[in-house]
Amino acid sequence: MNLDRYVPRESPLHRADARLKFLLVIAFILSVSLLPEGAFLALAAAWLLLCAVSLVARIGPLPMIRGAFIALPFAFAAVPLIFTRPGNPLGTIDLGLFSLVISGEGLVAFATILLKSWVSVQSAALLVFTTQFHDLLEGLERLRLPRLMVAIISLMYRYLAVLTEEASRMLRARASRAAIPPGGRSPGWRWQARVVGNMVGALFIRAYERSERVYVAMQSRGYAGHLRHLHDRPFPRPQLALLAAAVALLVAFELSAHTWVPRA
Repeated sequence: MNLDRYVPRESPLHRADARLKFLLVIAFILSVSLLPEGAFLALAAAWLLLCAVSLVARIGPLPMIRGAFIALPFAFAAVPLIFTRPGNPLGTIDLGLFSLVISGEGLVAFATILLKSWVSVQSAALLVFTTQFHDLLEGLERLRLPRLMVAIISLMYRYLAVLTEEASRMLRARASRAAIPPGGRSPGWRWQARVVGNMVGALFIRAYERSERVYVAMQSRGYAGHLRHLHDRPFPRPQLALLAAAVALLVAFELSAHTWVPRA
């Protein structure tokens, strides 16, 4: 896992203050979340805006889209809306004991939630791709977010890479011990499920022990639960004006989506 692969690139977005980018992403996600159901044209406009910004950042929309797929399984929690929202029936799925009626309004609601989640996660991915992680953490602290929350985000980010590396090592060891000779039969799914279960347990124990060692090492180096900064970093005034202009643009976009942009 390497979320920093696009950070060394040079672009106006990379050079912008982390606080500005974080606030803009929050405002963008908020405006997308408040769009009415069925406002697919407005969602398409928001996505095209993101694509344009990604081109300015010299990244392109493809990495952003790939990074957003990680959140799609969570959006599928809204699938029951297709069958529970009252509306025009579009079809029936017969499951033997009972049948499910597909509602047109429910389908629109589900598609809206899915697209909102997808576009919102893409904006967050663009923030991560264009910002040094320590700059982002410093920006969060200077925006007065709770220090405990910032510390949790910091440790989670660092441990994702450690856990991924540890899991890869265990998978490599498993593959080397379970080689299949030519013409041999592959192990059954029960054996594979038991091995995966054992690996998850071993990974948890290794991660716990490693976290204890890392925490002791951090305490010995003076870590007191938050990051220390040697210099103050005031918010640049030109970027403050840019933030105000962007928020005004998002408000106009939101009002347009609620008044005259066609809906499904």
